Amino acid sequence: MDTEEFSLPRSRTANERLHALIPGGAHTYAKGDDQYPEDLAPVISHGRGAHVWDLDGNRYIEYGSGLRSVSLGHAHPRVSEAARRELDRGSNFVRPSVVEVEAAERFLATVPTAEMVKFAKNGSDVTTAAVRLARAVTGRPRVAICGDHPFFSVDDWFIGTTPMSAGIPAATTELTVSFPYGDLAATDELLTRYQDEIACLILEPAGHTEPAPGYLEGLRELADRHGCVLIFDEMITGFRWSEAGAQGLYGVVPDLSTFGKALGNGFAVSALAGRRELMERGGLRHSGDRVFLLSTTHGAETHSLAAAMAVQATYVEEGITARLHALGERLAAGVRDAAASMGVAEHVVVRGRASNLVFATLDENGQPSQQYRTLFLRRLLAGGVLAPSFVVSSALDDADIDHTVDVVAQACAVYRKALDAADPTPWVGGRPVKPVFRRLA
Repeated sequence: MDTEEFSLPRSRTANERLHALIPGGAHTYAKGDDQYPEDLAPVISHGRGAHVWDLDGNRYIEYGSGLRSVSLGHAHPRVSEAARRELDRGSNFVRPSVVEVEAAERFLATVPTAEMVKFAKNGSDVTTAAVRLARAVTGRPRVAICGDHPFFSVDDWFIGTTPMSAGIPAATTELTVSFPYGDLAATDELLTRYQDEIACLILEPAGHTEPAPGYLEGLRELADRHGCVLIFDEMITGFRWSEAGAQGLYGVVPDLSTFGKALGNGFAVSALAGRRELMERGGLRHSGDRVFLLSTTHGAETHSLAAAMAVQATYVEEGITARLHALGERLAAGVRDAAASMGVAEHVVVRGRASNLVFATLDENGQPSQQYRTLFLRRLLAGGVLAPSFVVSSALDDADIDHTVDVVAQACAVYRKALDAADPTPWVGGRPVKPVFRRLA
């Protein structure tokens, strides 16, 4: 058994304080310490660029920054300065700020497939608003979600379908049905089975696999033929696939789409965008029943909208999406080479688009393993790499990637030992990490 000196006493104490005061010890379940090896969940002091520091003074190269939201790196000067300018001018007023129209104009110029936009603070707000709007305009009760995508909203219509469904009435969950990604025939069958009942199809237009040629076009045709609303959840694909999202890259226009995460580079801003005919139902210039689309006290906070405008300008002017892909390709190639050189290429597997890489940790039988993930994460952390995924930010440089690959190689050497022993337990160091969505704590 290997012995390890790496420990995080100050972070451990802070985690106890967090759990005493905050349910789950974090404000996002994916940031919980159950997602990290036992007693090795760093509590962050600060970040700059591609690096973060914990309370124990350790510096890490960080991946998956802010759950994919900080794609330009922490404290990006252009974004911080844009927000700072607004802080001295007031953040919230009793009437719209001029920043609201400027931010809308900038967004619709960046995502020209949309005709109107409304801003909010988080992704769940806007995906739920999209679903409500689809139900209103179609008069239909059911929502069809892509069952292959892990998350759409904290609201009942989605969370009721997960293992964490406590507190959600069955009658609500029964109105949500699912379709498989990439299977047009199965989706057509679902729409036919619930003929005139399904208000919308909602999905991430791309994920860890690229859409097959004609798939998104086929969904567009199915939605039109069955009279339902096509919604693209572009929380992740927005900006990482192209500045105009997956819809801009693949050329398929949804009725509604939702953006967030990279839009604010860590500032709280999300967007619901789409066709004027639908979006205006939440406005004042129509004669039908009014839809309570989005009405949030802080949705138009001036400094967040200014940050979003700076993010969009930076992406367009500096070719950030291309940089993310180049960095991701370098990282993926290095990790795959490291895994192969240590004889674990079939067990440490990198997947996804280069700008949105994740990794799988497979056991002796090729099955996903939380124990092997724990072993892998322990070695990464000890080597100064904080990586719940391998999602890159544009602040990374070649030296960061090279160091990461070196640490991955060391982790893969231990991984090989565990595979040879057919038992990772001696290298896990306590309870294994756990899935986010589970019924019991």
